[in-house]
Amino acid sequence: MLTALLCGAVVFPGLFFSFRKGLRDTFTHWSEADVVCVSERLVSAIHASLATAAGVTVVASCNDVMTDSHWLVNWFVLFGAPYMAFDIFAMYLSHYHTQRVRGHSSSLSGHSLQTVKAFLSKDWMLVLHHLALLLIFMPITLFFRRGLGDFFIGCLFTTEFSTPFVSVGKILIQLGLDDTRLHRINGVIILWSFFTCRILLFPFMYWMYGRQFGVPLHRVAFHLPLHCNVGNLAILAPQVYWFILLLRKAKRLYLRQSRGGGDGTGQKTD
Repeated sequence: MLTALLCGAVVFPGLFFSFRKGLRDTFTHWSEADVVCVSERLVSAIHASLATAAGVTVVASCNDVMTDSHWLVNWFVLFGAPYMAFDIFAMYLSHYHTQRVRGHSSSLSGHSLQTVKAFLSKDWMLVLHHLALLLIFMPITLFFRRGLGDFFIGCLFTTEFSTPFVSVGKILIQLGLDDTRLHRINGVIILWSFFTCRILLFPFMYWMYGRQFGVPLHRVAFHLPLHCNVGNLAILAPQVYWFILLLRKAKRLYLRQSRGGGDGTGQKTD
């Protein structure tokens, strides 16, 4: 399993710095903020695609939702852990360079405790999400499950399905294509995939559990330990919050385009 951890520690930072150099050389008119932001989005899209593929593989291979296991679960958790840690750093870099472009004094003076505080104040929920996956989700998956529930871990991997479309939306904005049909179509896909794989996923998991054990969907929660329900609620709550943000951005986009303007739905949700 150490191999998976080392692979992740090499692959994701390597991709980020490779994209950063390639974009800087290709789009010479872009600011460093543009380069860093798009590089971070590209790596995010790659990680999310791999997570979705791993999740689908695990879910498809598990007939018993509680006892069937798949080697890919623990392997991918370890492989993805360095990404979660590195993405916090990449998000900070994106924030830092964006503030420098906007002329904020705290960033113009260089990296400091003040710039870190400003970043944490702005993106505290995303940082908390990443840290929770590293410090809570990973130990539970690796050490405390007693080999049970690989099916449900695979389902949680698939929540990343919407992330590549969110990244594509941000990149389209960066390329000046935010007032195109492609961007509008991508926005619809974001809303559909986010709602399906990050919100409807939870009643689906409860339904699958109930189907196996002969429990009606509305009674499943009462058959599960309290910590399982609380854990699911803790994961679901930020998804609902981010979905509301996406709906608001989509509404603003629609209103602006109906008036002949342009906007984007580039809010990062993972």
